[in-house]
Amino acid sequence: MTVSDLCLPDSLGDLYGEIVAEHSPWPRIKVKHDVWMATIDRLNHGTLVLMGLWGEPQTIHLAVADTNNLSKILVLTFSCPEGHYPSVGCMHPPAIRLERAVTDLFGLIPVGLPDTRPWLDHGKWSKQTPIATQQSDAKQNEEEYVFLSVDGDNVHQVPVGPVHAGIIEPGHFRISADGDTIVRLEARLGYTHKGIESLLQGADLEQAARLAARCSGDSTVAYGLAFAHAVESALNWAPPVRAVWLRALMAELERLANHLGDIGAICNDGGFAIMLAHCSVLREQILRESFSSFGHRLMMDRIFPGGVVTDIDSASITRITALMASIRLRFQQLVELYDTTASLQDRTIGTGTLQAGFAQQFGAGGFIGRASGRYCDARRWPSYPPYNELEFEIPVLQSGDVNARIWVRIYEVEQSIHLIEQILAKLPEGSIRAESKNSTNRSGEGMAIIEGFRGDILAWVRIDAANRIERCHLRDPSWFQWPLLESAIDGNIVADFPICNKSFNCSYSGSDL
Repeated sequence: MTVSDLCLPDSLGDLYGEIVAEHSPWPRIKVKHDVWMATIDRLNHGTLVLMGLWGEPQTIHLAVADTNNLSKILVLTFSCPEGHYPSVGCMHPPAIRLERAVTDLFGLIPVGLPDTRPWLDHGKWSKQTPIATQQSDAKQNEEEYVFLSVDGDNVHQVPVGPVHAGIIEPGHFRISADGDTIVRLEARLGYTHKGIESLLQGADLEQAARLAARCSGDSTVAYGLAFAHAVESALNWAPPVRAVWLRALMAELERLANHLGDIGAICNDGGFAIMLAHCSVLREQILRESFSSFGHRLMMDRIFPGGVVTDIDSASITRITALMASIRLRFQQLVELYDTTASLQDRTIGTGTLQAGFAQQFGAGGFIGRASGRYCDARRWPSYPPYNELEFEIPVLQSGDVNARIWVRIYEVEQSIHLIEQILAKLPEGSIRAESKNSTNRSGEGMAIIEGFRGDILAWVRIDAANRIERCHLRDPSWFQWPLLESAIDGNIVADFPICNKSFNCSYSGSDL
């Protein structure tokens, strides 16, 4: 079987290589230099979208999708026994930070990469690579990290973080400003690097599921779902139908809680604290109901390969249904308040504008991409059940500013309420966990793309014959969103950095592996 037999679109169909038979549901092919370079060229010309880039010893993997059909996905594998490979980031900037991370983790050198500074390695571990498998507790002498320079007689720098004045993860922002106007923002992350890929290696499926759910705590359901889908694809393991619908219920509750929290927090950064107070009350009600129905406020460790561990009863269905009706009514009043408060609109309209071209180039998902004209949602493309049986709209706006990112969240809150009501009305009976028919002596590779509240989460896993994780990679949507914040903030005033940053709300932990 060749790649041409897979009925891929033109942007993928003439890429040839050796197909890895055990990879599911999308093909993975081992390619030579010419195909690797041709793929980079298509990424550069916009006919392909970068979905992920990750490594393992002497191997680099590249996941791409067709720009015009995000359901058409292909994983390319390039062998680099000499420890180097042609850089994707050399021609396609969205790959730069991913390649910097791969260098830190595996010692693989992307030849031609324009930015070779370390990303995850802050000089706190042994200088030997790969730090994915060889670390030291001994503190090293950290080399000074050189931020990109900005020329100008009146340019000054404003350092922000990595320690912040709230309950927030560490990240450093170096603002270069001419007077009060920002001319460059550069983020440095990696402070919460936790060796997640190393911890996953060798873990059994249940241990690995718990680790995956902790990549980014506010997206624990989405990460748990992505990991479960990847494992189930690798082992040809079908969860019960009721479990599939319960997973979607948890995912929409998580999305709803996070969007409500974000809307309030953005308005608070715009000097309108009353929105934060009211949105926080609604969010808290969702978290309390999540605890009552699923046993955990964040629904952490509720999803495992093969199904879910917690069922809901008729009383929970009644409570959640009533809560959705209440939130719909109260949220409409908050939306009207936001839409009629001129002083708040003055802070959000036209602020932090992300150009549509950048959103497309970086494959920005979630509310960031959709607020800048990108029509994307993993629940539709590539799609997964039960969303093919549910009705929902994908809000897309064009202005790309803070106001647009708020409105996309507003529309998605309304859609999530509608989805939750549909799920509760159609929830099938049956079991909630299924044992794998191939639970022993079965290996395989699987990949999944799941829509979290920030956007698409990618999970890739290889399972050995003992049903343990041989390799696993988890990619947060924030990898492609943090660089876009740096673009959107240019030309804004320093005082608008907090509201722009919060309107993006990228994950620190999810980007630090």
